[in-house]
Parts: sequence; structure tokens; C-alpha cells
Amino acid sequence: MTNLHAQTMTTMDGTMMDNGMGFKVGVGISGGLFRDKSPMDYAYGADLKLQWDLTKDVAITASGGYTKLMGKNNSLDVDFIPAKGGVKVFAIKRMYLATEAGAGFAIQDGAKTNFIYTGGVGYEWNSGFDIGVRYEGYVNNSSSTTYFRQTGQYALRLAYNFKL
Repeated sequence: MTNLHAQTMTTMDGTMMDNGMGFKVGVGISGGLFRDKSPMDYAYGADLKLQWDLTKDVAITASGGYTKLMGKNNSLDVDFIPAKGGVKVFAIKRMYLATEAGAGFAIQDGAKTNFIYTGGVGYEWNSGFDIGVRYEGYVNNSSSTTYFRQTGQYALRLAYNFKL
């Protein structure tokens, strides 16, 4: 017969060590700029991000919110609700690499859903503040009334995470 015993890690001062497991809800705002060749000029939005810390180094994310892409010379403005899922890897302490993919559900009549993909880096403080930069790419359906060629923004996100 084999007996199994759970091990508890403690620090040098005898306190319990945090294993990183947890659930967070983050509220954020973002703004971004597009390259010169893009039909878009800038973007802004807000989001709600759910984060499940599987370990102290890896988290699964899901996010949704509102994004507005502003066309150059008032040519085309696109409003959509992004829904994405992804992974965060904390490479160095609280600094992370993040990637997400999902869909942008257009709000305008006749507009089609976009495919969205992102990749970026950020830093999450223990206090809950989170800052990140990312590239967010959009692949649009050519039959959409809000069609624009494949493009992407370089965005900054400021957020606060609430631990649950």
C-alpha cells in the first residue's frame, strides 16, 4: 500500500507561498494607431477580460468589449464587439507575453464578422494594475458593407484586475 502526502511550500519566514492559482476580472481601455498603408487611422475601445491563472506562470484569458476603428479622411468607421480567447505566459516575474484569437461581431447593418488575432507584452502589478502593448490584426469578409483590406493596429491597454 502506498500513502500519498501533499507538500506545502513555505518561505524562509514560515509563511505560505502563493502558487499563482486564481481568477481575475479586468476592466480596461485601449487606443491604437494603424500603419500608413492602412485604410484606418486610429482605434479606441473598452473591454472586460477574464483571467484564470492556471499556475503562477500561465493563465487562460477570455475577453469581450467594444472597439471602434476610425477610417482615414472619415472614409469608413467600423464598430464591433470583439470576443477573444487566449493565453498569457508570465516569462519574467510579472511581465507577460500574451496571444489571443477570436471574432469581431460588427454592429452596422450588412457588416460581416472579422477574424481577430493579437500578440503582445505587458506587465501586471500585484496591486491589480496592468499595462500592455499589442499588435491586433483584422481579417475582414469582402462581402461586408464595412469591408476594409486586412489590417492591424498597434495598441496600448491600461487596465485594473480584480482578484476573485
